[in-house]
Amino acid sequence: MGEFGLIRRVTAGRTQPPTTLLGPGDDAAVVAAPDGRVVVSTDVLVEGVHFRLDWSSPEQVGRKAAAVNLADVAAMGAMPTALLIGLACPPDTPSSLVEGITAGLWQEAAVAGAGVVGGDMVSSATLVISVTALGDMGGFEPITRSGAQVGDVVAVCGRLGWAAGGLAVLGRGFRSPVAVVGAQRNPEPPYAAGPQAAAAGATAMIDVSDGLLADLGHIADESGIGIDIRTELLEVHPRLLDVASALGADARHWVLTGGEDHALAATFPEPAAVPEGWRTIGTVRHGSGVTVDGRAYEKPPGWEHWR
Repeated sequence: MGEFGLIRRVTAGRTQPPTTLLGPGDDAAVVAAPDGRVVVSTDVLVEGVHFRLDWSSPEQVGRKAAAVNLADVAAMGAMPTALLIGLACPPDTPSSLVEGITAGLWQEAAVAGAGVVGGDMVSSATLVISVTALGDMGGFEPITRSGAQVGDVVAVCGRLGWAAGGLAVLGRGFRSPVAVVGAQRNPEPPYAAGPQAAAAGATAMIDVSDGLLADLGHIADESGIGIDIRTELLEVHPRLLDVASALGADARHWVLTGGEDHALAATFPEPAAVPEGWRTIGTVRHGSGVTVDGRAYEKPPGWEHWR
């Protein structure tokens, strides 16, 4: 089919949101930025590291590739507007595989209200998907990792521990329960919760991609404060408890350290500021690092490449 034939195949007949002023087909796209500031984030997903095609369908891989980037935009308090896709794959890759991945990218972009506005396709020995997400601040200030203050409360929105449970199930060679496995294959970030938190006065925010404790550790480091998480405030779903029991695992550990759910974690100046749909799980204190029930967590706090 060739590069340009494939590009025509995966872009034909697609609809765009109003923020896409000029989509695929030219040297570059044109995307509206009503706020005047553009939020930009990039992630790279490599087959065998971030996804496996024997575990996930091409559509699920595409949706996940979009979600991990769109969640970063939401974590800044911004509204996603557009995706740019870089796809590298072996020459003998079936066109149906690429079509499935791109279909998933379009589907997830639509969920977030964004468009797929362009990108590039090249030959490679390994299947690699690079996604750049754009967003608009909508009049709010960016919610960074460095704004948490002593006395703030810590809250989360979205699932925690489900993707880690799904990874454990898949790693044992099972394909059910579907809800848990599906969380690993297809994360569901709460995109609207980012702008919601910004409107509510969040002082710091982050996408939980590598584990709750690990990612809150970034807020603690950048803000120069400490964070304490209370386990009695964490939600551990009964389904996760059942799966952990069957596998001889610890569901609470999944919730504390499991990545890839792409929930949002944020700090707010007072309990009354925590928006509906968010749940308070801890407080910001003097000191450094992240503790659990006032003590250091003895296990690794989450995922980190090259370790």
